[in-house]
Amino acid sequence: MTAPAFDADAFAIAILRALAEAQGEGGMSLPRLGKRLGQGASVVMRHLTLMGDAAIGGVRGPGWVRVVQLDDRWVAHLTDAGRAWVAALPADESAG
Repeated sequence: MTAPAFDADAFAIAILRALAEAQGEGGMSLPRLGKRLGQGASVVMRHLTLMGDAAIGGVRGPGWVRVVQLDDRWVAHLTDAGRAWVAALPADESAG
């Protein structure tokens, strides 16, 4: 198995950490995630798309997140692969 081609930048890591802190399996709505990170939902969605498992430009994403539409809102969820990746990150030194 080859490593994912996606190179996680600081914003991608912030998204993953925010989703990891979401309560239960409910995920987090895009507007709430964007507000928490200080970015618009469209910016967040672009990053989430790259971190999903869809093939973009012939390169499959790492599959760290999935985004689903529930009624009229979009909700981002961390996958098991995403949780494992976040757990392997060094402690967030900006927290606290």
